[in-house]
Amino acid sequence: MAIHNNIASIARSDPVTTIAVSIVILLGLLFVALKEFFKPIGLRSTRSKPPGPRGLPIFGHLLEIRKQQNDPDSKWLRSLAQYGEMATVHLGSKTWIFLNSQRVVSEIIAKRGGATNGRSPMPISSGIVSRHGRSLLLPPSGWTERRRVMHHLLSGSALKQYGEWQELESTQMLAEYLKQPHRWYRHHYRYANSVVHRIALGERLVKSSKDLEDLQNVVTFFVGSIGRSTIDWFPDLDRLPRFMQFWRPYWERLGNWNEGIYRSWWEPVKQQIEDGTAPASFVRDVLLNKDTKYTGSDQDAMYVAMQLIEAGSDTTREALNIFIMASLYYPRAFKKARSEIDRVCGSNAKRLPVLADMDDLSYICAMVKETLRWRPIFQLTPDHCVTSDFDFEGYHFSAGTGFVINEVVVCNECEDPEDFKPERWLDGHEQDAAHGLLAVRWRLFINIARLVYCFDYTAMGPIDSRILNHHSTDEPFPVKVTIRSTAHEKLILEEATRLGVLQFAECRM
Repeated sequence: MAIHNNIASIARSDPVTTIAVSIVILLGLLFVALKEFFKPIGLRSTRSKPPGPRGLPIFGHLLEIRKQQNDPDSKWLRSLAQYGEMATVHLGSKTWIFLNSQRVVSEIIAKRGGATNGRSPMPISSGIVSRHGRSLLLPPSGWTERRRVMHHLLSGSALKQYGEWQELESTQMLAEYLKQPHRWYRHHYRYANSVVHRIALGERLVKSSKDLEDLQNVVTFFVGSIGRSTIDWFPDLDRLPRFMQFWRPYWERLGNWNEGIYRSWWEPVKQQIEDGTAPASFVRDVLLNKDTKYTGSDQDAMYVAMQLIEAGSDTTREALNIFIMASLYYPRAFKKARSEIDRVCGSNAKRLPVLADMDDLSYICAMVKETLRWRPIFQLTPDHCVTSDFDFEGYHFSAGTGFVINEVVVCNECEDPEDFKPERWLDGHEQDAAHGLLAVRWRLFINIARLVYCFDYTAMGPIDSRILNHHSTDEPFPVKVTIRSTAHEKLILEEATRLGVLQFAECRM
């Protein structure tokens, strides 16, 4: 009552002050209302959660997570390890639980996948940019059908065929290295794209350098869109009337461009299938085969095929770049790897390594694993969203909470984590892709083995092993590539000629 009387007294004596006070009160009420409306999922329950840093009201730690994207030391991500194996972080209206150890990753992501296989809504990157077509960002209802048809890629006969294609395409990559060593980083992408292109669409890659650059840019812009817009962190804003969504035109232009690039790859293959002239492929024999009964639309099918190509291409390219960087910084490991291959294939360029040599090249297998551990390709991946409430080790996680693997911290869960030491993987499980790492791509094996065997690398300027500049079509760091010997040059030319790929390597100059 006293407060009311004081306000009335002020109103009579000073109207300007009254207006100012009223505005302050209204702004305060608006702030409280917004804070309540956008309250992170993890704060909507009072039950216990893992500790974590305090953030700003409403925005939480959005500023920190955006700054860390340009921090080669990943200081903010590393700082989360101080809270233990799990750290709770609020980001806009989302709550993420950062998993900081391999143990909790296994317990929560692997063993409790039935409850943590969702995705939080991302109206921009998943909706507008991806047309709800990239399964990476979709909830179970969106990717179940896509995953069903993708399982056909894992049959025994298919995997054998893929291995033969890998050896052929890697031989062309060696010839490209020989003919144009200064474009080494482009050869990595051409190789990776060609293998997965043949698996998905049935033909060897005959696209121009511009086509490849466009597809690589599709990946770069898509990855860059994840979490870039505030709308992805406050997805309820997507419910506003369309005329109020001032952000849509920019993202729709990006989505239209993305779809246009996809269609330039997709339509010719689809036409061949309709004409009955298409070679065997995942698209012809599974995705668009009537017996498979894929239930998605034509656009859905296009995104299934094209995301297979873009994902398989880009991760392999980046991993090979990391391997080159490690070779420059840790020449001892490179020499040890070469010594192992020389024992198997002969130091005098007797023959190229093949996939069948894997059991005899344990150090190369260990180098593949260490490459992926030393510099994780993705510091963060989309969250694994809780689809139903569950408890774990005294903590309660409500539906909608996201679990995120803190790759930087998890991959540093070893002695001397900044050192590149393939020896740490020499544990009798070198050839087991699933042992010790979340994912290992054995497409790296054949290329790392052959590059170590045939080429030498020298830094041609200042380099920093923390800065890889992946997200660019330019050279990621300055390197001079030289052939090991005239005997190795002759071996490459002979193998490329025998397999009929030398002409393709020469015409790409």
